[in-house]
Amino acid sequence: MLAEAIIPGNAKTGETHRREICTAGRWIHARHFAPATDGNISVRLDDSRVLTTPTCLSKGMMTPDDLVVTDVQGRRLSGTRPPSTEIAMHLLIYRFRPDVYAICHAHPPIATGFAAAGMPLDKAILSEAVSSLGCVPLAPYGTPGTTELCDSIEPLLRNYDAILLANHGAVTYGPDLLTAFFRMETVEHFAQVSLVTQLLGKQTVLSAGDVDKLLASRARHAAGASESVPSPVTSEKTSGH
Repeated sequence: MLAEAIIPGNAKTGETHRREICTAGRWIHARHFAPATDGNISVRLDDSRVLTTPTCLSKGMMTPDDLVVTDVQGRRLSGTRPPSTEIAMHLLIYRFRPDVYAICHAHPPIATGFAAAGMPLDKAILSEAVSSLGCVPLAPYGTPGTTELCDSIEPLLRNYDAILLANHGAVTYGPDLLTAFFRMETVEHFAQVSLVTQLLGKQTVLSAGDVDKLLASRARHAAGASESVPSPVTSEKTSGH
């Protein structure tokens, strides 16, 4: 196996989880999704333990020994560093989504630009984004590392697999770390395409019929996707019909 690989699934040894979180951190940092010490990643080890990145450490510079194990209240069980300051957000997602076993939080620049502009990624302009994510809502602003942030995302957790955080960044999650990372990549790609269409002055939005087909495909094939996703804005809605 390649040293920089992340394999699908969550049934792995603790050593493998640690190595793969460090790999995901390097991928996120290399893609400029998390400058300086921004961002955090976690994996649910079992019903009582979570493996998380530490605070104040670049995601591109982590080693397996830097990672921290906490309980479901966020108390450190092992590790020498403090856990991520966003651990409460991770624990909330695990509590609301028993199907979720990994979470990525980052600040990809284009998607974060949409979040800072107060704009969700909710238009059906990219078929792959619709089939993989449905759409990406915008949670109201909440101060990072506080209960405000948890309160802002809580109403969205059951129906979405990716959320923009106003004036902050994005959070994605799934049944394993590879899926959570891929969803972060998709969010940023969706934002890039959305921005290009706006700069070109034209967006061709898919019809409701097209979206229904894509969401049906998602239900059949998207492993670990939330069971029901509010439909993105279609051409009928943008035309006022």
